[in-house]
Amino acid sequence: MSRKEIGEKNQPEELVKRILKASSSTLFTNQTKAIIWGLQQKAVQGMLDFDFVCSRKSPSVAAMVYPFSADHKQKFYWGHKEIFIPVYAKMSDAMARHTDADVMISFASLRSAEESTVDALQYEQIRTIAIIAEGIPENTTRKLNNLAREKHVTMIGPATVGGIKPGCFKIGNTGGMMDNILASKLYRPGSVAYVSKSGGMSNELNNIISRSSDGVYEGIAIGGDRYPGTTFMDHINRYESDAAVKIIIVLGEVGGIDEYEICDAIKSKKLKKPVIAWCIGTCSTMFSSEVQFGHAGACANQENETSAAKNAALSDAGAHVPTSFDQLHEVIRTVYTDLVDQGVIIEQEEVPPPTVPMDYSWARELGLIRKPSSFMSSISDERGQELLYAGMPISKVFQEDIGIGGVLSLLWFQRRLPKYACKFFEHCLMMTADHGPAVSGAHNTIVCARAGKDLVSCLTSGLLTIGDRFGGALDGAARQFSAAYDKGMLPNEFVNDMRKQHKLIMGIGHRVKSINNPDKRVVILKDFVKASFPSTPLLDFALEVEKVTTSKKPNLILNVDGLIGVAFVDLLRGCGSFTNEEAQEYVDIGALNAIFVLGRSMGFIGHYLDQFRLKQGLYRHPWDDISYVLPENYS
Repeated sequence: MSRKEIGEKNQPEELVKRILKASSSTLFTNQTKAIIWGLQQKAVQGMLDFDFVCSRKSPSVAAMVYPFSADHKQKFYWGHKEIFIPVYAKMSDAMARHTDADVMISFASLRSAEESTVDALQYEQIRTIAIIAEGIPENTTRKLNNLAREKHVTMIGPATVGGIKPGCFKIGNTGGMMDNILASKLYRPGSVAYVSKSGGMSNELNNIISRSSDGVYEGIAIGGDRYPGTTFMDHINRYESDAAVKIIIVLGEVGGIDEYEICDAIKSKKLKKPVIAWCIGTCSTMFSSEVQFGHAGACANQENETSAAKNAALSDAGAHVPTSFDQLHEVIRTVYTDLVDQGVIIEQEEVPPPTVPMDYSWARELGLIRKPSSFMSSISDERGQELLYAGMPISKVFQEDIGIGGVLSLLWFQRRLPKYACKFFEHCLMMTADHGPAVSGAHNTIVCARAGKDLVSCLTSGLLTIGDRFGGALDGAARQFSAAYDKGMLPNEFVNDMRKQHKLIMGIGHRVKSINNPDKRVVILKDFVKASFPSTPLLDFALEVEKVTTSKKPNLILNVDGLIGVAFVDLLRGCGSFTNEEAQEYVDIGALNAIFVLGRSMGFIGHYLDQFRLKQGLYRHPWDDISYVLPENYS
């Protein structure tokens, strides 16, 4: 298809490029990346093993989408190594973060296949969609087909195993187990391309073709439904225009009349390459009434839909048609040998593929296993030339002077965050470093140090006091305020609701400071957040709550723990680096308290060093500071 044929002057440039891409003879290359809808771990592992045995440089699976779980990572094998494949709850997140993926493979059920397919079709990067599910209503399938054509997207299926391009890419479970892939030489391209209705029979074709020729170049199972997303001719036309394809094989079946389009193409010389064809289901004529075979479309409603009629028409048109399926391999061998003799096909020297380790369940009887790692780490790697923090070389950490805040962003959040976010972390650490020797954590550290204990023991003694009553208000404030804000509660409603539940509002209240005597730490940090953050909806909500609480009692102010808690949530939600689910997950797992723990550790260490520097002796609490209240009668 030329630019002139698609009306270049009347089409936006991006659409012109997309139509030209969609009309290309190539669906898949050894650079193709796919997004998988559904947690199909076995299928994904099979794709990765195929990639490895094909000597691909990188995995063909870019990401998985599964809306029934939060964003996370799944572990898979790449040869003998282990790798992570990200799983997203939202299609939009997967598309945005993997713009090089142009194939979507949907393992959605027949009930959700329509929704996931329509969703995928909204993204211009997608050129091919494979729908595996069977049983999708025909009306739904036709709507999806029309939408795919409007978007210039090639749709394979529904009711298909998919397709395979040896040496490049395979869809899901196409090709079967690794022993079948190796036996059928699907790790490198041959000269024969096929298109089949049946996915199960396509695996049989892989075997037959590999034994009768130099192997498969590409194979597509269009699916057994009456209205597949693409037809035989859609793929045959691609094969005809692909110089690497020398022989085209069609495996049809009883039902439908698509095979007659092939007859017309052969007669009109539109198809010039040798076509070998067979329609399975010739036994249907032996029944006195219509018989529904395995596929939804495998039923002859009239004489010309029978396999016998279509085989005869294909033979008359000039296709190579065997006398039975059992003779198919002989016809392939004959046509292939003729092309080799004519010099059309030049046989290549066989190169052995890389060895793919077997999974334990497959190889345990043979004594060949691979052991999974004991635990996983995704924040640092010390094995190479230099230390990596979340993929960033330590030399670059210093060259770019990202500071302590930048290091925290890499090690805690696995990504570079904006400068204001890193500065906020550093402000929080400075604010929480110490609050005098009287607080419980510092007191414990001092007592432990005066008992002559080591640094780690003293630090641990102080840290063990951190909880809901000391330091833990950061997480509690973040959860309480964000939950109320997300529910759309008014500040007064939130305060009244907490009072009804007989719960304290975390992050509200101070023993000494009040609305008339504000905490300088709060003032400084609040001014920084207001000046630096792109938006502060939760902080604004918390300040409105403070107005309600201080009207009741002047010391019920938003304290430093509460301010850090709500500001942290505003940062996670508003900086553009996290999804809402990721932001909530960091709150739930205690990332906010980590700020307090890290900051206060500096102060605890300071108190430890101070006590040893002052050479303080063993601490004993004075009697006059203890109220001894014993029972009058011990019996």
